[in-house]
Amino acid sequence: MELVVFIVIVTTAIAGVVGALAWMSGHSADPLARKQAIAIAESLMQEIQQMPFTFCDPDDPNASVAVGYGNCATPQNNLNGPSPAGESRYGATNPFDNVADYGGFIMPGGGCASICRIGSNVSIPGLTAYAASVAIVQAGGAAPFAGLPADAVLRVDVTVTGPSNTRVMLTGFKVRYAPRV
Repeated sequence: MELVVFIVIVTTAIAGVVGALAWMSGHSADPLARKQAIAIAESLMQEIQQMPFTFCDPDDPNASVAVGYGNCATPQNNLNGPSPAGESRYGATNPFDNVADYGGFIMPGGGCASICRIGSNVSIPGLTAYAASVAIVQAGGAAPFAGLPADAVLRVDVTVTGPSNTRVMLTGFKVRYAPRV
């Protein structure tokens, strides 16, 4: 009788350990997917943050002297896509050159079948399960930027989705700290 009880207890313990190991191995890919999504989001956010935030398209002849959108032949007040419309994140001849150009940007899309590097429409191997999107809105005139005009601050939201229902969203701000910058 004691041997039967011992076998039942040991079998139950082994079943519990095997179940725990199965659960851990099934979920061990989640941190990898999340880390990759974070890396994609951080990379795209850094790319956007390094772009100028100007009234005019940087190719506009008035870009260095404009003190408002009205001084521009090609103003950058459209936050729903590149201005001029022919600019692309993937092209070397007419690339995105202003923060506002990224408004409404999505990957895959625009000639990229997955996640692609800036200046290239060739997909990065291993990232076909991921997608990225960018939303840009004016954030001035309200806390914590209440002392600045609405169009002097942009809030940039980068969202990346991936396998295992992974979703990462980063929010950053870009402030126009001088009229021509």
